[in-house]
Amino acid sequence: MTQHLTLPRPDDWHLHLRDGAMLDGIAPETARHFARAIIMPNLVPPVVTGAEAEAYRNRIRAATPESFTPLMTLYLTEATDPADVVAAHAAGIITAVKLYPAGATTNSASGVRDFDRVRAVLEAMAEAGIPLLCHGEVTDPEIDIFDREAVFIDRVLDPIRRATPGLRVVMEHITTADAVAYVRSQPEGLGATITTHHLVINRNHILVGGIKPHYYCLPVAKRETHRLALVEAASSGDARFFLGTDSAPHSDAAKESACGCAGCFTATNTMSILAQVFESAGALDKLAAFASQNGPRFYGLPENSATLTLQKSDRPVAYPAKIETGAGPVTVFDPGFPLYWRVLD
Repeated sequence: MTQHLTLPRPDDWHLHLRDGAMLDGIAPETARHFARAIIMPNLVPPVVTGAEAEAYRNRIRAATPESFTPLMTLYLTEATDPADVVAAHAAGIITAVKLYPAGATTNSASGVRDFDRVRAVLEAMAEAGIPLLCHGEVTDPEIDIFDREAVFIDRVLDPIRRATPGLRVVMEHITTADAVAYVRSQPEGLGATITTHHLVINRNHILVGGIKPHYYCLPVAKRETHRLALVEAASSGDARFFLGTDSAPHSDAAKESACGCAGCFTATNTMSILAQVFESAGALDKLAAFASQNGPRFYGLPENSATLTLQKSDRPVAYPAKIETGAGPVTVFDPGFPLYWRVLD
């Protein structure tokens, strides 16, 4: 039985770091195990220009060690300047652009409502080779929240890709078998991130036996059949699927309220959880592809030369229940089962 597993140092291709005291408190949790991360731009106000992305990157660098590289994104709005996007990418300030349908998730009020108004930006991105990262849900109130990802594929994503040949797209934090099937139906130019928590929880975990606010996320977890489809995709070795934790810190006060915020904070224990999930799936040999190799391949970046080693223990690994920050305590995601894989220092 495998007791040690060494892989290229992993990257996180979808991460929320927030700003200010929250950034200072939680950024080291990601930098401890990950070499690079795609940073989400949904601050208040959002990061919409190259200059704002550069300033945010400087704040992240001040809160993390030199071994960690933040890869910045711009928040796509209907007023986004195509020239600014292309210039920021050419200057190495940004790696990608993030699409939030307006109202889809935390701090997404500035997102896109009329997709015809961003067509010039998308065309410029396709020409310059800049990936579009999609929060894949429609926001129509008549669409059930559990169906919004599948409807997004049909109504928004597939038409965008057909209208903009050559545009590279990442479907972020996919949650359904529908999304897995769509990615597999596309021969090139499309990838998908899968989160740690969506590999672990289904909608029962949120609702059965009382509402569990620290399992509430957007996109919301779906049926068990969808969770199993995600585990199969992540552990298959298919290069189109890679890790994006969507680790999203909120203070406990913001989560445990009458209108609690969406997000699971998984940065602290993700690698232990993934090793446990992949071992249970009989696919430990595919963990390196998912966490360390497929993402760099999609983004055209080299694998990290540094490595990370996991060791299996006889006793469960202990992680802190909360991370104390200047913005309040943040609860660490509890997978609901013991973790026997630890990251060696």
